[in-house]
Parts: sequence; C-alpha cells; structure tokens
Amino acid sequence: MTLVTETDLAHRTDGRPRVVVTRRLLPAVEARMAELFDAALNLTDTPMSRDALAEAMRECDVLVPTVTDRIDSDLIAQAGEHFGMIANFGAGTEHIDVEAARARGIVVTNTPGVFTDDTADLTLALILFTMRRFGENQAVLHAGEWDGWGPSAMLGHALSGKRLGIVGMGRIGQAVAHRARAFGLEVTYHNRRRLPSALETMFGARFESDLDRLLAESDIITLHCPALPNGVPLIDANRLARMKPTACLINTGRGQLVDEEALIAALSEGRIGAAGLDVFANEPTVNPRLLALPRLVALPHLGSATFEGRGAAGERVIANIRFWVDGHRPPDQVLPELP
Repeated sequence: MTLVTETDLAHRTDGRPRVVVTRRLLPAVEARMAELFDAALNLTDTPMSRDALAEAMRECDVLVPTVTDRIDSDLIAQAGEHFGMIANFGAGTEHIDVEAARARGIVVTNTPGVFTDDTADLTLALILFTMRRFGENQAVLHAGEWDGWGPSAMLGHALSGKRLGIVGMGRIGQAVAHRARAFGLEVTYHNRRRLPSALETMFGARFESDLDRLLAESDIITLHCPALPNGVPLIDANRLARMKPTACLINTGRGQLVDEEALIAALSEGRIGAAGLDVFANEPTVNPRLLALPRLVALPHLGSATFEGRGAAGERVIANIRFWVDGHRPPDQVLPELP
C-alpha cells in the first residue's frame, strides 16, 4: 500500500491535502472537512461530468466520490502525480476500478456498515407494502375511489408463515433476516459462501445453494448482493418465470440486478405478484412503463437516506483520509477481489 508522505504534500502551501468532494454532504461533515483539509465542496450537488472528474483527479490529492460517479481505469490513468486516495462515500465500490487504482498505488476506501440498518428497515417496509398491497390501496384512497370498508376488499397477504428468500447474506442480508424473524417469516438464503452454523441458528435461516430453487420456493425474494460483471442481470426472464405467481420481488441492492423489461412483462401478465424497488438500472432515469404498474412500489433510492446514516458515512470518510494523511493504513481500505 502506498501512503502519503510529507514530501507528497509539500506542494500544498499549508501542508493540508487537497480534497475534492463530488456531491453535497451534510453541513456538519462539510464543515469538518473544510476545517481539516483544503476541501473543494460541491455546493450545487450537481453530479460532476467526466471531464470535471478528470480535472479534479489531476489537481487533488484525494477524491471523495459517491455511487453516482464512475471512476474507471481511464480516469485513474489520467490522475495527477500527487493523487493518492479515493475515499468513497458509501459501502459499494462497483463504480470504482479498484484493481486499476491499486496498480497505480492509489488507496481506495469505503464506509462499510453505516447504512446496514437503514437499508434493512427500508427492505422490510417494501415487503410490507408489496405483500399487503398498501401502495395500490393508498392510490385508490388518494384518487377518491374508496367505497368504504368491505370484508373481501383490498386484501393482501399476511407475512407470518411465508418464506423469505434472501439473495446475498452479508451485513444487510443478515440485518433483514434478523428483522424477518419478528414478522414470523421463514428465512432461506443464497450466498457465495455458507454462513457458520451458529449464525444460521441465530437468524433461523436455512442455506440454499441453488438460486433457482430458492426463487421457486420463496414467497418473497429480496436482493442484497453486488451487481454482476458487465451489467448482466441476476434476475432475468428465465428466473422470473421460476417464481410463484403470488411472489414478491424486492430490490434494494443494485438496479442492474433485475432485467426491468422482463419484470415489466412479468408484472403486466400477472406471472408474479408484486415488486418493490428502491434502485433502478439507469438512475435517475426510470422507465415510465415500470412506474405505471399498479403492483409495483417504487422509491427513489432511499435505502441510506437517514440523517444518522449519512452523517456516520461522512465521519468515516474523514477518518479514512486522516489515517492516510498521517501515514497509516486507513481502517476501511478496499482491496481488489481475489479471482
């Protein structure tokens, strides 16, 4: 790992690292960055263009990007001689070419764990809204079309006794499993590696090595795994066809995990029960045909949208930068995945 030295920072008049932040952060976080670093803040919150990112990486020591910034090998190759760190705001780093950064001696960090509970809470909210059809029935009320209570009207499905299939059993998947037990859900999970038996017992979760079998047997499927290489969808038309006609699909992970055209067809034709999405393939553009579906609950990427989570992420970014500036290994350094 390449660490910053006093010589590296000698080109700065006050010895403070030049830090470029690509999006607007919480005021307290920005104030602390301005105090500690020579910080260039994005006060308009407009996503930076590729040219602007390239210019920033030629001039700064540290870039603080978010999920809206794609830092690929070409941008990394153009970085200036003093550029030494990408301190990502957020846990996911699929938008950063970590291997290319490491090859140039550039440290990459993230903010793992700070959004776990927030995203798990939102996942349970989407499960409730889709299973109980809250979104559809709220629309009826707002449209002035409610005729009053009826014993067979506006019915959804109870959660207790249903099978929840979790795809990806990392921090967020485990937090969802923990919450699911309180609702009486039977938890099955698919993961690259099976969890220790003690964790399975704690979460009341059963491992399923066959993803297709998990999809076929679950009443609710929720996605908490990284995007696949080259944007290949994990849930395509074939896998949607394996789901129960009453099943609900929840995605708070990555928009690229789901083939949206196939999902539109499955929902339109009644081949699955409902879907709850917090992420989309081409954010911020969302297919209007998707939003028009009555059995879809859609949110504008709110999984981490709490004051507490965003504040904690900003603090972790600052801590990682300070460790690096002081010549120490940052606590949240990200390394390329082993083949």
